[in-house]
Amino acid sequence: MPETIYYDGHCGLCHGFVKFVVARDTGARYRFSPLDKLSPEERRGLPDSVVVRTAQGVLVKSDAALYVLKGLGGFWAFLGACAKIFPRVIRDFVYDGIAHVRYRIFGKRDGVCPLVPPELRKRFEM
Repeated sequence: MPETIYYDGHCGLCHGFVKFVVARDTGARYRFSPLDKLSPEERRGLPDSVVVRTAQGVLVKSDAALYVLKGLGGFWAFLGACAKIFPRVIRDFVYDGIAHVRYRIFGKRDGVCPLVPPELRKRFEM
């Protein structure tokens, strides 16, 4: 089962995160899908930001972001490991603060789908 990163398809920061991961995920470990593609039952209780589904379960907030960094390896895995020293409550507090202002800072994109090059389309669920 491939690991899937679900993201807020309207969020400029989330689009930037997806582009960041695609550029560094040389092993094509991750697939991508807007949160809107989840059924209402699957989406219940999930935040409107980045969510990662793995074979072991669903990760949200800072755990999801740090898991992805670890999966990218190298410097990014090191950076994620450094951030893990902070308790989840503190990491999620910072995450929630950024999520709260993300539309104001990074913009909201209604009705915009990212242009995905043909060689990457198989990694996106549109």
